[in-house]
Amino acid sequence: MPKYDYSLSSKLPAVGTTIFTTMSGLANKENAINLSQGFPDFPIDKKLSSLVSKFMEAGDNQYAPMPGAIQLREALVAKIERIYGAIYNPDTEITITAGATQAIYTAISALVREGDEVIIFSPAYDCYEPAIEINGGKTIFVKLKSPTYQVDWDEVKKLVSRKTKMIIINSPHNPTGSIWSESDLNELDKITKDSDIIVMSDEVYEHIIFDEQVHQSVVRNKRLQDRSLVVASFGKTFHVTGWKMGYIFGPEELMKEFRKVHQFNVFSCNHPMQLAIAEYISDENNYLGLGSFYQKKRDLFNEVVEGSRFKLLKSSGTYFELLDYSQITDEKDTDFAIRMTKEFGLASIPVSVFYHTPNEDKVLRFCFAKQDETILKAAEILSKI
Repeated sequence: MPKYDYSLSSKLPAVGTTIFTTMSGLANKENAINLSQGFPDFPIDKKLSSLVSKFMEAGDNQYAPMPGAIQLREALVAKIERIYGAIYNPDTEITITAGATQAIYTAISALVREGDEVIIFSPAYDCYEPAIEINGGKTIFVKLKSPTYQVDWDEVKKLVSRKTKMIIINSPHNPTGSIWSESDLNELDKITKDSDIIVMSDEVYEHIIFDEQVHQSVVRNKRLQDRSLVVASFGKTFHVTGWKMGYIFGPEELMKEFRKVHQFNVFSCNHPMQLAIAEYISDENNYLGLGSFYQKKRDLFNEVVEGSRFKLLKSSGTYFELLDYSQITDEKDTDFAIRMTKEFGLASIPVSVFYHTPNEDKVLRFCFAKQDETILKAAEILSKI
């Protein structure tokens, strides 16, 4: 059959294969330890998988309601109130999604129009900018200052304009492991006060926070709560990234617009998994101990690496750690990450790929959501470089 000859103009001409796919593929090819992509290599709680089987066997295998199973929405609203003191309506202000990335993309599609400006903080997770661009918006970047990766609020104030439709925030922050403080929320409140700016808060690592610090969810500030959509992830919380299950909550007027798009690009999500999670989160121990669980892994990784030539940029949250390799080589982080995978058998993510402009920091990101044996093997390799 002859090939159809046509001209295609890409809507995302600068977008190719993600760095996560590239580095994981290289790790597989080289049989390297993969600390690049952010997923655990240990089994999930058997109680959770048993609950999924229970609901499958009970016959809950057809479509869930478009906003999500009411049992799960009610359980989440109760959880949010218990932890953050924020009150939401389970019928109109929370929606179950096919992972956090889908929630972020759908929210941008529903709310950002052509010509709107959206402020994001770089280094930024790679799904924000393409979603803004494909919907006709313009991304405005605020660069976080290394090595602490804190927000320069004076710069943010200068960049806010009448065209600013949305500000996307992320804490605990991927890829840097930094976290927002209460004062950060207060500064965001001042900037958005008396405006129509929408805040979208990516809080998928909300329960992975260290050293007895408190997660500053955007909903802890009442004025911000009234203008914010919050995105969360079951995959990150329950070690089930492959389930692609998450949720989003916010004011009814914003959620109404979100659902208009959600119903046509997803409609509804896995029904038995929703019912299983609803029952599973009734026990607070299934998520409140997550920070201490991962802090032990962070500390194990750091303890071994501290004797190496890498410099630790200590993580305050997420399950990622940044290592500065400037005392080892002058190579670009992309080149060094590839060479380290091929020569030393250890895969990481170069942090420069999270920036919109070239960045010369010599920093790599490593995922420590791994079995202790995997962490020790990786740290042993790092100590020899």
